[in-house]
Amino acid sequence: MPGKLKAKIVAGRHLPVMDRASDLTDAFVEVKFGNTTFKTDVFPKSLNPQWNSEWFKFEVDDEDLQDEPLQITVLDHDTYSANDAIGKVYIDIDPLLCSEAATRICGWFPIYDTIHGIRGEINVLVKVDLFNDLNSFRQSSCGVKFFCTTSIPRCYRAALVHGFVEELVVNEDPEYQWIDRIRTPRASNEARQRLISLMSGELQRKIGLKVLEMGGNAVVGYLQCFDLEGESGLVVRAIGTACTLDKLTPGTAPNTNTHSNTAPASNALSKDYSRARVCVRVREFPFFTLTCFPPGFLVHVGGVVSARSVKLLDRIHNPDEPETRDAWWEEIRQEIKSHAKALGCHAVVGYSESTSICEEVCILSASGTAAMLNPRFMREGCLDAGGSDHRFEDASPPSCGFCHIPYDEFNMPFPAQLTYCYRCRRQKVPDVLFTTIDLPAEAAVTGKGCLIQARLCRTKKKAQGEVNATAISNLLPFMEYELHTQLMNKLKLRSMNALFGLRIQISVGENMLLGLASATGVYLSALPAPGGIQVAGKTPSDLNYDQHIATMQKRINDTITKNKELYNIHPPESTEELVGSPIPDRQRSRLFRSTSESSDELLELDLSHGKKDAFVLEIDDTDAVEDIQSLLTDAPMPAGFYSCNTEVMPGIYNWTSGLQMFTSVRVYRLSNANLTNQGLNKIFTELCENLLKSLYFKLRSMIPCCLCHVNFTVAVPEEELIQMGAVRLNCVCVCGCVFVCLFVSGSGENEDQLQFSMELCADSTPSNNQPTSKPSGTPHQPEMSENSLNFNFPELSLRTTACKPRCSPLPEGRSRSLRSTRSMPCGAPVAVVKMTPLSFLPGTRIVKYLGIINMFFIRETTSLREEGGVSGFLHCFIAEVFAMVRAHVAALGGNAVVSYSMKECVFMENPNKNQAQCLINVSGDAVIFVRESEQEATPPLMSSGQISSTGADGTT
Repeated sequence: MPGKLKAKIVAGRHLPVMDRASDLTDAFVEVKFGNTTFKTDVFPKSLNPQWNSEWFKFEVDDEDLQDEPLQITVLDHDTYSANDAIGKVYIDIDPLLCSEAATRICGWFPIYDTIHGIRGEINVLVKVDLFNDLNSFRQSSCGVKFFCTTSIPRCYRAALVHGFVEELVVNEDPEYQWIDRIRTPRASNEARQRLISLMSGELQRKIGLKVLEMGGNAVVGYLQCFDLEGESGLVVRAIGTACTLDKLTPGTAPNTNTHSNTAPASNALSKDYSRARVCVRVREFPFFTLTCFPPGFLVHVGGVVSARSVKLLDRIHNPDEPETRDAWWEEIRQEIKSHAKALGCHAVVGYSESTSICEEVCILSASGTAAMLNPRFMREGCLDAGGSDHRFEDASPPSCGFCHIPYDEFNMPFPAQLTYCYRCRRQKVPDVLFTTIDLPAEAAVTGKGCLIQARLCRTKKKAQGEVNATAISNLLPFMEYELHTQLMNKLKLRSMNALFGLRIQISVGENMLLGLASATGVYLSALPAPGGIQVAGKTPSDLNYDQHIATMQKRINDTITKNKELYNIHPPESTEELVGSPIPDRQRSRLFRSTSESSDELLELDLSHGKKDAFVLEIDDTDAVEDIQSLLTDAPMPAGFYSCNTEVMPGIYNWTSGLQMFTSVRVYRLSNANLTNQGLNKIFTELCENLLKSLYFKLRSMIPCCLCHVNFTVAVPEEELIQMGAVRLNCVCVCGCVFVCLFVSGSGENEDQLQFSMELCADSTPSNNQPTSKPSGTPHQPEMSENSLNFNFPELSLRTTACKPRCSPLPEGRSRSLRSTRSMPCGAPVAVVKMTPLSFLPGTRIVKYLGIINMFFIRETTSLREEGGVSGFLHCFIAEVFAMVRAHVAALGGNAVVSYSMKECVFMENPNKNQAQCLINVSGDAVIFVRESEQEATPPLMSSGQISSTGADGTT
């Protein structure tokens, strides 16, 4: 056999009382891998059993080691009846299969039950002996490393980037496949959890096989998603970028965390790629899931390309076969390719795929950024690690090159205003640039960036089958157009000219469609300054109407002036002949020759000459008025706060070393089903803004600070139910304050971890900000209140330290939340596993990647009101998820999770029956980091005290 798995059950603690007569438990453990099961002895009458079992040995193929999780079930022994289940633990063996990986998994794991949650802990020791197998026909991909980060992992060098890899697996969903049609909650949930774990392992193995065929050894930007298609099946999909990575030796490793207080704009945001050798082997049109690249990798960026398709799941002939869905995604990718080629580009970077499913209708979405890559990176063959490569010894690439248009200015795919680059004065650039990638390291930026959101809600009639799919298909193009229009308006209102990290979501419900677009707006120095916004009306002249237009115009002008000061956007004054488009009029008419308007009409509307540059908003119907109102009524950000949805905030470089992460969600039930589009838009906008306001409130003592990596997720899980969440938010505190990392994700998070005052007031608490005159229900907010600062889990007694009455900044280099005040039984302090959606931890250096964490959880309750309603239920569930993630990372010997993501959070509620169910999928990279100030590894979470409270960064 090529592999031997060994497991030992050491002990348990804090088990629940299963025998009411003695208030104790007769616990034993079943250890299962594949079809082989072992059992420990029964430890009678104890809530803290000490099994100290023998080594349970499983001789299996390495293929099974990748597919199967080690399943540990804790049960209560009953003599005269069936044994009662206490809970389960699933341990992924894949992190032990790489040569650089940990040698064992050892620690305390939370025992999890899908009905009762965490029910104690169990101490397990797992080892793997993997033998070399030279069989070329084997179906395992042991040794291929996976990374969730969308940039080249720190402490590695990319020797070769091979290209795009994708795969999907399909199976029947146990939730819909019970023979007797009588659903048992625990049995159904556990069958679903186990199946998804198996499918996830199989998918990862198949992706790894494709990478080995390409000659690579790693997958970077690994994105795995679950599609719950109901009776049509359960689909697990994954995409990534195949690479050949070389481990950097300590003496040659570049400092990839170069966020300094004095870095200039040209290189301050970067990871240091100066000595990284990257080569791309292109077999076909390349897709890259990466969003961050070495300087000079991107020659030109054409802009965002996207494609959407509506499919009927009941048209799948054989739900168990993946071919139909493979064909669907291939159609989407072909469309993306055609869009990119129309822009004169030969690659798509920052690529992602997503779905939204309601009943039998599925919306498939894909988006990325069309780009031209540097041909120096595109040659065949692997680079010699020991040789020199003069490609990377040149001066830094120009800060404007990626902005230059890749397409022919006389045959553009769309009308656009072009100018000469304001940096080099040689090449043409567009007036605005939209991308899905992070801001390139070499980009020259003026002022600061900010988060820009467009929100849209549209009603539709309830229908079935093809009629429903047709109605959705007809709405989609208009929704996407309106979202882009909102983004453009809000971008110009902030005097900015580019968007990075753009993410557009379309979520479908039974009677509505929701659209949410988020991006980071910046002012690129190479692009022309955006002009003002001019309001124009088409209605007959009327005194009141004209006065209304004039008032609106004044508000817009005042807002633009205020935003220039707020974001410190003061571009250098240009001479008249250099401002605006230098394209001669005779050439300009050729650009617009395909349009129906005459050249005279176009020139009459063209206001982009010199200092008259303006963006015209025409008011011709109520929708236009609504757009302008939403443009002007966005809640202003409180003073001292900045936000973006990229990893690094443009224009802010003086980061400090603290780290903290939070999670929040809003579940909103509409009480009025007859709301108009305008009414729904208002509710949706308030829901998004209140979610951010609650975060600003929590961090009010940390001013000045910046929220980074903000990524909202919106869903319509049931009729008249809107769920806001899965918002990854990181907060960077500047001017000497602590770096705070926020993750607003698909579920609620504990605020008792905040290391600053929580002076909650009835008139200022975000949950009380809802107007009393709203025509709809109140949102459920799984966020801690002033009465729950000492929140304890049932049976676990999770404790937190009291918050200080006032936060005071710590000296530079120290972190307020790096270590816990708790101690192990021996008296040694217990370090807490840190968690962040960023690919790095400020002030630290990642020295080792231990593998990816990819976990799926289901939680169900039949006593929703008794558990604190939706807020309490979601809060407890997220707290348990965080505890389990930390435990698995610590068992691998890690002390942090980077690139953490909550990719799925499906919440379903039946208030009439007091029931609720939630499904959550989380992922990230388990790592060991070293603090630069100490140059020694922070101790991982030890085998005791594993379960900590829910401060997302591990503070307690």
